This record gives sequence, structure tokens and C-alpha cells, in this order.
Amino acid sequence: MERRNISSGSKYEDSIGFSRAVRVDNRIYISGTAPIADDGSTAFPGDLYNQTKRCIDIIREAIKAAGGQLKDVVRTRIYLTDIANWEEAARAHGEYFSEIKPASTFVEVKGLIKKDWLVEIEAQAILAGN
Repeated sequence: MERRNISSGSKYEDSIGFSRAVRVDNRIYISGTAPIADDGSTAFPGDLYNQTKRCIDIIREAIKAAGGQLKDVVRTRIYLTDIANWEEAARAHGEYFSEIKPASTFVEVKGLIKKDWLVEIEAQAILAGN
């Protein structure tokens, strides 16, 4: 069994003790991914649609670094701080996954690490042929 940890460089990885993604053989597990901008601030405050897209972009980069592609995603979990706005997150999710159609769950949570994070996403991918 081969294991490889993938870092995104987030300041939270060392302080919490986690990897953005972990590849074990042909499987990639992507940690809860928040809408963090390149400078470490929250991307798109107050904008669930664009925060969701930012999360998926970070996930896509982690999967790529692990040797996969977005088409390899088989599962997503979307955590929302306000389920009433789920359609905005779903619209963004659909722009990336409408052809792939992974198993997916939308869940409301009481809160996330930062109050201006409206969404956090986890994903799993399986690399075909590996």
C-alpha cells in the first residue's frame, strides 16, 4: 500500500495536523476544503456560489497534484452554514460535476472554523486503471 500526502500550503495544515489530500494506491481523499484565497483570507465573503467554486478549484488542484483529474471524483460532501441557500452551492457544484455525477450530499452545519466561510467541501476520487 502506497500512501502520499498532498499539501496545499494552507496555514491550517500544520497547526491542525492534516493534509489537503491523501492518496492511497488509486484512491484520493480530499479534506474539508474551505473558500480560502491565495493570500489566506476568505475568498468571496458573503457569496456562496463563488465560495463553492473556490472550494472546488482547490480540490481540483489537490487531485491534480495527486495524479488525478476532477472526472475521477466519486463522492462529494457539501457542508453549508445555511441550507436555505443550497441552490447557489448546487449550481456551482453542477458546473463542475454535471457530467461526472459523483455521489453527493448537502448538509447544514451550525458553523465552520471562520464565520465568513459559508461552505466547506470534502471529496473522494478513485483513479481508474491504477
